Amino acid sequence: MAKTMWGGRFNRDTDKLMEKFNASIAFDKRLFRQDIKGSMAHAKMLAECKIISKKDLALIIKGLSAILKDIEKGKFIFKTELEDIHMNIESELIRRAGDAGKKLHTARSRNDQIAADVHLYLKEECVSLSKPLISLAQTLLDLSNKNKDIIIPAMTHLQHAQPVYFSHHLLAYFSMFERDLQRLKHSFEAADISPLGAGALAGTTFPIDRKMTADLLGFKNIYSNSLDAVSDRDYIVDFLSFCSILIMHLSRFCEELILWQSSEFSFIEIDDAYSTGSSMMPQKKNPDAAELIRGKSGRIFGHLIAILTVMKGLPLAYNKDMQEDKEGLFDAIDNIKMCLSVFDGMIKTLKINESGIKKSFENDFSNATDMADYLVKKGLPFRFAHKICGQAVLLAIKKRTNLIGLDLDDLRKLSPLFEKDIFEKISIKTCVNGRDSYGATSAKQVLFQINKAMENLKNIKNFWIKYYPKSK
Repeated sequence: MAKTMWGGRFNRDTDKLMEKFNASIAFDKRLFRQDIKGSMAHAKMLAECKIISKKDLALIIKGLSAILKDIEKGKFIFKTELEDIHMNIESELIRRAGDAGKKLHTARSRNDQIAADVHLYLKEECVSLSKPLISLAQTLLDLSNKNKDIIIPAMTHLQHAQPVYFSHHLLAYFSMFERDLQRLKHSFEAADISPLGAGALAGTTFPIDRKMTADLLGFKNIYSNSLDAVSDRDYIVDFLSFCSILIMHLSRFCEELILWQSSEFSFIEIDDAYSTGSSMMPQKKNPDAAELIRGKSGRIFGHLIAILTVMKGLPLAYNKDMQEDKEGLFDAIDNIKMCLSVFDGMIKTLKINESGIKKSFENDFSNATDMADYLVKKGLPFRFAHKICGQAVLLAIKKRTNLIGLDLDDLRKLSPLFEKDIFEKISIKTCVNGRDSYGATSAKQVLFQINKAMENLKNIKNFWIKYYPKSK
């Protein structure tokens, strides 16, 4: 005879392999705090609505509090045959609190219970993730401030395009991470909604107070449709989308760090603490931290695709397929936290090789656009100027020099508009500071961007700080 808590209509026990296949306790046990917190709120609401007695409530709260302490101390034994975190805790509560424990599940289903657990968990993880992401954004601002005078060749198609301040390049990534923080905020808000009270899918006949449980659990909103409450996983999709975009940004940055560290670039050196060596080649210093973060992107993208694939064919309301929503979510959270912490440390200890960067400008034509602009400002149409400067580049290549290395006579053969001031006009520093349009790379604009970024980051911190646990 079936011995499960749902086995009233069954005549046979679950097959042992099916029992293992069906169970989720191996991974959803990490939700124990949220499950107990949700159960306490539910019990308090049941008592307030006179569905259970105050005496029953006291026994339930006492039992759940003791179970929580035992789990935290590692004294609680999770059982596969009890399937999930809910049944493991409820079974032990019944053992400790007797009939009072059996009343806890009144007006509740595991469908709205697990949804509430994950909503609570994801809210907490969004708050937790805001800290390392804000720290990384601050690290980029500090590095930008520290290296305001360094100029690097910005690239398109991995070829020198135009010179920019190194800080300008870093601030582009700051902008990406700032958007990531906005997406994290959206993920938090998407999770900040209570499904409790939806029951299995159609609500309940008991006179419950959904607002009370939402308030007790700190939810800002309540699902207005019970079917949606138990079948919605958009908030998980939103969060994994945030993770995927964030890891994509980290991966792009890592790709540049890997290139910049190579002997072909020699722009930077990643600290020994974030590098490894070769078991065979003594000279190697491998940027493994950057490569591992870059590699993690595929893993996290996979979790987003997995949940989308799980959800795409599901009819309303709950289906067991949804049990697949948690392992990918947990893995994404664990890995994105690790990636952020490692990346932040790697950036904090990064060494900038100014001599290597300066050397990269020796055979560089990133000032060619400025040469064309010089001619345009003298009245020549841009397309004519573009052609003339292209010819100047070709001439410099033949002479194995750069544009500044050409003679004025050589340039005047291409256009009489060239004057001796051309060489000052196309010096790398002049080129950079001449680009003074809003959002451009001049020293003035970069300073403005840094100040604006600092203000924006302060506002972002102010949003999250109210959710941080108060230090005792």
